[in-house]
Amino acid sequence: MDALAVMVADAYLLIFAMLGLGLVSRRFVASPERVADFLNTFILYVCLPAAILGVVPGLVLDASALAVVAVPWLLLLATLLLVTLTTRLLSLRRDEHAVLLLTVGLGNTSFLGYPLVHALLGAAALPHAVLYDQLGAFLILSTFGLYVLARYGGDREPSLRDILGRIVRFPPFIALLVGMTLMPTDPPPWLVNMLQWLSSALLPLVMLAIGLTLRLEVPRDEVKPLVAGLALKLAVIPALSLGLAWLLNLQGTKHDVVVLESAMPPMITAAALAISHRLAPGLAAAMVAYGILMSLLTVPLWAWLLRLH
Repeated sequence: MDALAVMVADAYLLIFAMLGLGLVSRRFVASPERVADFLNTFILYVCLPAAILGVVPGLVLDASALAVVAVPWLLLLATLLLVTLTTRLLSLRRDEHAVLLLTVGLGNTSFLGYPLVHALLGAAALPHAVLYDQLGAFLILSTFGLYVLARYGGDREPSLRDILGRIVRFPPFIALLVGMTLMPTDPPPWLVNMLQWLSSALLPLVMLAIGLTLRLEVPRDEVKPLVAGLALKLAVIPALSLGLAWLLNLQGTKHDVVVLESAMPPMITAAALAISHRLAPGLAAAMVAYGILMSLLTVPLWAWLLRLH
């Protein structure tokens, strides 16, 4: 077994262990949702910025890097078409349509994306995952995501000030800007070690938080949109990203990163926002819960297919 295979096996052993610990702990913790909220806040403000600061200083912004960023935006166009067709074929409600737009169009490309890309592709792939996530998924959430919430959730249309304010206050995006401008390309060893320790906590804390809040109940009338949404998110969208990677002439690690990032399960934040706006909350929660569980099989499968490529 080569070193990469050992790293992948270790990562998935950790995933299942922490997910199981979270599920068990839910029985003994007085308020598991509050504990999960604290963990998610720590991840957002500490672990994710540390992961970004650790890899961005060495990033080269060339034409192929811009192609990596282009993939999630092109997949968004495909999502609009696919979800619209699904809505018509299954006669979905407006709120179900909105949830699928958010959860098919936006993946968990940071919380799960960073550690899984690192485990499956190696440390050299992380800078490209950061670009895909921060200049792709996050900006899509901050623009298209806010528009969907406003249109289908009854809020006012987001202004340019609303969108820019959300972007500039987002800790990982701030870390991206700092990493690209102020961080030295050869940081001191103590800083490198600190960032590595903090970023290494990302995967176990994410899985622990997920285990504390995982809910698998599905309203009976939302089984069809759930199955359709997961099929789109975990199978069709990654397959389309393979074609886009070929069209954009992405090679090597960058090619594999865009496929794996596109294969990540639905974004937890996008689903949480849908629930807070009372948009098919049962469907939104089930897309995240079942998506995460199924992705533990589908993401390694996509990684295996890439190694055969």
